[in-house]
Amino acid sequence: MKTKKIIFSLCFLMSLFIFQACGQSTKKQSTKSAAMENKIDKPGNPYYSNTDSTKLNITDAEWKKVLPEDVYAVMREADTERPFTGKYWNTDDKGTYYCASCGNKLFRSTTKFASSCGWPSFFEQENKKSVVYKNDNSLGMERIEALCGRCGGHLGHLFDDGPAPTGKRYCMNSIALDFIPDSK
Repeated sequence: MKTKKIIFSLCFLMSLFIFQACGQSTKKQSTKSAAMENKIDKPGNPYYSNTDSTKLNITDAEWKKVLPEDVYAVMREADTERPFTGKYWNTDDKGTYYCASCGNKLFRSTTKFASSCGWPSFFEQENKKSVVYKNDNSLGMERIEALCGRCGGHLGHLFDDGPAPTGKRYCMNSIALDFIPDSK
C-alpha cells in the first residue's frame, strides 16, 4: 500500500513538472513572436510583413491603392529610378534590405558592394526564394529581371559582372527596398 502511495505521488509530481515545463515553453514562444513583429510600419498596406513569406497574388489595381505612386511605378510597371539618386546606392550601413511592397527579406548588407553603377548592388540574395527572375527583352536589350519572390514586384536586374564568390550583380532600385539597420 505504501509503495502505491509513493508511485502515485511521484506520478503526480511528474505531471506537475511536465505541465509547468510546457507552460514555460509557451511563454518563450510568445516572447519570440513579439520580437518577430514588423520593424517597419506601413498601416495602409495590409500585405506588408517582415515575417510572412506566403506568396502573394494581388492585382495591380489593389497594389495601386496601397503603394505610393513612385513605388508603384517601379515595382508594378518596371520603371527605373535615375542612377545616383536613390537613397541606398552609396550607403554601407549594416542591416537587412526588404521589399518595399510586401516586406519580404531580400538581401543582407554584407552582400552589398560598391559597383559604381548608380544603384545599390548585391552579389547574393538572402535565400533561394527571396528573389525570382524572368527574361526581359525590353528597350532592345536582353536582360534578366529580378522580382520579389513573395509579391512579384520589379526590383531591378541581375547581371554576371559582380564580385566573387558569385560573380553576380543584383542591380536594384533603391525605391524598391526598405532597410532595417542592425541593432547595436
